[in-house]
Amino acid sequence: MTTTAPAAESSGTLRDDITALRRVWPLLGVSRNRIAVAVAWGSLALGSAVGLGAVSAWLIARASQMPSVLDLTVAVVAVRALGIGRGLFRYLDRLSSHDVALRGSATLRERLYATLAAGRLDAVATLRRGEVLRRWGADVDDVGDLVVRALVPALVAVVVSAGAVAIVGALSPTIGLALALCLVVSGLAAPALSARAVRRAEIDGATARGEVSAASLSVLDGAAELAVNGRLEGVLGGLATAEHDLRAARDRAARPAALAQAVTVGAMGIAVLVALIVGAAEVAAGALTPVELAVVVLTPLAAFEGVTALAPAAVHAVRAADAARRITDLVARADRPVQGDRRPHDDDSTLVAEGVTVGWPGRAPLLQKVSLTLEPGSAVVLVGPNGSGKTTLLLTLAGLLPPVLGEVRIGGVPATELADGAAATVATMTGEDAHVFDTTLLENLRVARGDVALDEAREALEQAGLRDFLSGLPSGLDTPVGEDGALISGGERRRLLLARALLTRAPLLLLDEPDEHLDPDTAEALLADIVALREAGRGVLVVTHRASPAIAAADRVIDLSGGFVR
Repeated sequence: MTTTAPAAESSGTLRDDITALRRVWPLLGVSRNRIAVAVAWGSLALGSAVGLGAVSAWLIARASQMPSVLDLTVAVVAVRALGIGRGLFRYLDRLSSHDVALRGSATLRERLYATLAAGRLDAVATLRRGEVLRRWGADVDDVGDLVVRALVPALVAVVVSAGAVAIVGALSPTIGLALALCLVVSGLAAPALSARAVRRAEIDGATARGEVSAASLSVLDGAAELAVNGRLEGVLGGLATAEHDLRAARDRAARPAALAQAVTVGAMGIAVLVALIVGAAEVAAGALTPVELAVVVLTPLAAFEGVTALAPAAVHAVRAADAARRITDLVARADRPVQGDRRPHDDDSTLVAEGVTVGWPGRAPLLQKVSLTLEPGSAVVLVGPNGSGKTTLLLTLAGLLPPVLGEVRIGGVPATELADGAAATVATMTGEDAHVFDTTLLENLRVARGDVALDEAREALEQAGLRDFLSGLPSGLDTPVGEDGALISGGERRRLLLARALLTRAPLLLLDEPDEHLDPDTAEALLADIVALREAGRGVLVVTHRASPAIAAADRVIDLSGGFVR
């Protein structure tokens, strides 16, 4: 069972945002050379726009003086080249920057998966599935898009603004200085205003997005159970409230964005007005020609195109920083002490628990003084009500969760001293909510071992009680099972998971609630088949809440009610 963990602590300062982004940046594995290429193409695209504005202004003003056509030829060709170049360079900019972003997102997901797979089990077990998916999906996308939506636009704006100031300043230093000041004010004030005002709204929105994701997944996965328990309306009401909060947060974020846009437009208007006033005076004084006046007045209109993108870039940087905090929080949760390097003894295939107390870190123990032994050819059944700690005990016995007290030995070696993944060579666990993939029967069985042959797959399915089911399928092992086994029955899905466990080379099988959500007759038959696996030499430990006649055939039945073994 999972609960909602508090969200990663969010801060409201620029320094905190920068710190969060610096922590997650190495996980992206972004190439500086690729970023430089993206910035170069972006600068050429925006530079073409500025150049197009400047050359067009010169061409129009010079043409009004009716010079020889040859005097305009170079400018005409330049206008055409810059117009074509702007579209071409924009395409190359999008291609290169999105390549960097997608590579970074893929690398971040891969590293996050590897970290969680090798990390502490409670890193995600204490989070709702919707919250985990949000950090895995939307948060990784937000951080990956930082390159496209924030970093590259900011660097391009700096490069092109400097070029525009140089062009105008070469004609009129005074107007160039005024343009530089307006660009600086717009480039700093608008993003700062937008980021400071939107930071709180984005943080609130992120919380609401997490609630929407978690509530939606709860409804999709457990609508029937929620309806039976009378909780569906409450969950739907909570979802509606979260969606309302999300809309409100987006509305709050839109207001400062509009104000930042107004600051940019105002700065651009001032730059043009100053250029017009100062330029007219310089023309009267003979320091500037009328054609040059047109250039210094119209060029700022294009120069502000790059600065205009800085306010949205700042908003996305805030969103990415908030996502980075949650991702680094998840990584920190998964961090654990260095795993041991021992392997199970080759001649020992037993699982022994002595005086084990189990529980999640930071919480009260669930079960105390559990002692049991599981070996090949034996069957042990753990019976207890929901919430009694059955799954937590199974995770501890599988070496996935350290015991609070006592010792678990797998293959004669304490579980805490085993190398990463070594416990699974002796004991493999199949969880209650183990996933069935939207592919064929054969590929679902190959989750256990990638080299499973066709004969092995058929034998495992028959051993799991699916002989008649398999023989009745026209496509046999190539039959698709649908998303999470939607195209097969609940009993067939559970037996498919059992067959997958049988295909592992581990001599001991730990099965969590294999009879859950099945009708009594199907559950009874499945439990009987599982207990009978000991006759094939496999050791079986089954967790269930049913005290059914089928479990009486087990070597030992342990009652977990009350928190102690009886």
